[in-house]
Amino acid sequence: QVQLVESGGGLVQPGGSLRLSCAASGFTFSRYAMSWYRQAPGKERELVAAITEAGDSTNYADSMKGRFVISRDNAKNTVYLQMNSLKPEDTAVYTCKARWDQGDRYLEIWGQGTLVTVSS
Repeated sequence: QVQLVESGGGLVQPGGSLRLSCAASGFTFSRYAMSWYRQAPGKERELVAAITEAGDSTNYADSMKGRFVISRDNAKNTVYLQMNSLKPEDTAVYTCKARWDQGDRYLEIWGQGTLVTVSS
């Protein structure tokens, strides 16, 4: 069964940290670029961070640079999002996505998301 399962969300105080995990199964994880998105209440979904298939390149949304770190372990079929210095505006459902590209063909797989709440 092809799936992505996120974990690690929860309630954290402002300034705190969380590490999200996204475990992949049912497909060749190392062939897929991975990314994290988030959607806050009443807002559109936005890209948080992305990482290449081999993990040799990453990119981040401007508001996350210096606070969030995306990484992956292809041996464990898992991508991570380390979130530091969390702010109330980081409250959102965080979802991981796998994307495979070949020429003009592509395939995307989405997880169900995990809720992160930043509040005192």
